[in-house]
Amino acid sequence: MIKNLKPQRLLSANYRQLQTPATEISSFETEISSNDYICSLCRQNLFREAIHAFDFIQSKTRFHLNPTTYTHLISACSSLRLLKFGRIVHHHMVKSNFQPDIILQNHVLNMYGKCGSPEDARNVFDKMVARNLVSWTSIIAGYSQNRREIEAIDLYFHMRRSGILPDHFTFGNMLRVCSGLNDIELGRQFHAAVIKSEYGLERIAQNALVAMYTKFNRIDDALVLFDRISEKDTVLWGSMVGGLAQQGCPVEALQLFKEMLSVDGLFPNEFIFSSAFSACSSLFQLEYGKQLHSLSIKFGLGGDVFAGCSLSNFYAKCGSLYSAKMAFIQIQNPDLVAWNAITAGFAYSGDVNEAMECFSRMRHSGFIPNEITILGLLTSPSTLTQGQQVHCYVIKTGFNLDVRICNTLLTMYAKCSDLSKVFHLLEEMKNAVDLVSWNAVLTACLQHNQVNDVFRLLKFMHSSQYKPDEITVCIVLGACSSLASLKMGSQVHVYVMKSGLETEILVANGLIDMYTKCGALESARNLFEAMRSPDVVSWSSLIVAYAQFGYGDEALELFATMRSLGTKPNHVTYVGVLSACSRVGYIEEAFHHYRTMEADYGITPTKEHCSCIVDLLARSGRLEEAEKFINQMQFHPDSIIWKTLLAACATQKNVKIGKRAADGILKLDPSSSAAHVLLCNIYASTGSWEDVATMRTLMRSRNVRKVPGISWIELRDQVHAFMVEDRSHPKISEIYMVLGELQLHMFEAGFVSHGQRQTKLNVVARRSKILWHDG
Repeated sequence: MIKNLKPQRLLSANYRQLQTPATEISSFETEISSNDYICSLCRQNLFREAIHAFDFIQSKTRFHLNPTTYTHLISACSSLRLLKFGRIVHHHMVKSNFQPDIILQNHVLNMYGKCGSPEDARNVFDKMVARNLVSWTSIIAGYSQNRREIEAIDLYFHMRRSGILPDHFTFGNMLRVCSGLNDIELGRQFHAAVIKSEYGLERIAQNALVAMYTKFNRIDDALVLFDRISEKDTVLWGSMVGGLAQQGCPVEALQLFKEMLSVDGLFPNEFIFSSAFSACSSLFQLEYGKQLHSLSIKFGLGGDVFAGCSLSNFYAKCGSLYSAKMAFIQIQNPDLVAWNAITAGFAYSGDVNEAMECFSRMRHSGFIPNEITILGLLTSPSTLTQGQQVHCYVIKTGFNLDVRICNTLLTMYAKCSDLSKVFHLLEEMKNAVDLVSWNAVLTACLQHNQVNDVFRLLKFMHSSQYKPDEITVCIVLGACSSLASLKMGSQVHVYVMKSGLETEILVANGLIDMYTKCGALESARNLFEAMRSPDVVSWSSLIVAYAQFGYGDEALELFATMRSLGTKPNHVTYVGVLSACSRVGYIEEAFHHYRTMEADYGITPTKEHCSCIVDLLARSGRLEEAEKFINQMQFHPDSIIWKTLLAACATQKNVKIGKRAADGILKLDPSSSAAHVLLCNIYASTGSWEDVATMRTLMRSRNVRKVPGISWIELRDQVHAFMVEDRSHPKISEIYMVLGELQLHMFEAGFVSHGQRQTKLNVVARRSKILWHDG
């Protein structure tokens, strides 16, 4: 018996009053009436009712179905994706000794493919006495839909060798195969085959081509095809809007959606609205999303489950959790996908309590959570306790055998706990460990500043069956950057070249970032110029690096070259540009970039950009303008902005503005040592010793201590760290002797005034004598 197939709607015509199938079906004593009854339900799209009726009839009595009834039932199974019942109908057909024609067999092939069992479809296909183009296309589609692309390609060439030519449906499936394989060259070959055939103007082939190029992120190619098509249907518009939204072009997606609304006779469906909501999510544009929400209601899609999922997720990502919940409530008959979407939306926004409540309600509603549910819950647990609760459920339900879930648990523990939990879980996974697992643990070590563990685990990884990929290399490069270890970074660069990963844009950008953070600007520039197609990250890394090292003019020249080559800057690029202007004192140029970056490229100024402007004004001695700029910002200044102003006040001995800047820092962080120390320095520079004493007393009462600076140097594969007045190094005597000699050379070269020379020489001599005596 098939359970849980309850009627969804009342029947029309003579069966409108049907409440339980047993009452009505008992009156249908003949096979003809039974067949007619089932076919009638299917014609009304009452597929679940038809399945329920068949299940009841065949359990009570033996009867025969005619070909039309079988066709309707098989199509019902395809629509509902009910593999179990599809097998029952197929088995019923085989046991009845009924010889299906090729049309019915093709329906069976299609059903098994859509229900996720290409193996069953292949068994039917191999037993077929005669096959036509539809048979071949159906079996190819079955493998394509279930991510079995290699088998689909083999079947295609087998079909061609048998003398059957493809049509637009076949080409559509093969183009989806190319997308699944991420093989652009194979896709272009099939594109050429479509053009050579007579199906180049068929909508199905055109839609598949546009969808393929968007999935390859070849947006320009997709747009060229899209513009050449004279009669565009809703599917084509949906492919283009969805492709733009998925490939990081949300603004273009919304513009195309708006253009579609102006076309007469075309109305957006639930899939297009879903893509539009996703675009708004990427932009975090709550108002745009609200307008689209109103529009979807006008088109009668307010309760659609597909559009409703994206709408609820959009509201959650934009922080409007109440609206997200209301959007979910409006969905008629939410399915497991809808529950997963709302649960993940709350988890993503950080409201894990609400996410856990949705999870509980979903289970009480009769839905069985799947791996997508668990992954959504683990997106962003706010506390370790909640993450452990999910972990317990994972173990109880057997999801701990799923590698993806285990990898997400690794990431969760890395965020919420110490590394011991991560290492313990890695040990428990044992044979389930994959490359993603290794990368997750390496990332956790880097997040917890355990850089030595990164290199230690990398050696263990080399001894396993998994070798580092581009993600692994980027993590290791991040470890090299945090240590400023140029030697180790250079070794990683050699490995990259040997392993053939130098062509990966992600790796190339990681190398540029490593070289710049290690101070090797020339190496970074050489690597950049060797790149075939540097992206905005490549340009931005180099521009920021030149700005940080004081090469403001070079950074601005790079920015001009970048724009001339057509690469659009992002917000990081403008941080580098404004920093460069600050380093070289280009005030007017900096304000020009600050004012035009939103108009030219849609980049809204952030706190980082404002901090650059404050730094620029403060460096130029325009402290009043800097303070005025801070007070006029659209958001509250953070401690970094106030520290920037306070540091400039210390340099220029401005007590009045310095006190206000220090107050701004202390309101945000009362224990900030930088604010207390810098304010003390300002008082000392102006001779206000009473204020200095007051500040030092205040620091003692608040238990505020100055954090000492630390420097390190790598020598012979060993890192040597030094702090202020540090005497812990085993060779400290020799070090201070060399420092004394260096200072003597500095004095002789004229870097210290004559009035300070004798005092400092005495200090150096006395310190060297003491250290030599101690040695």
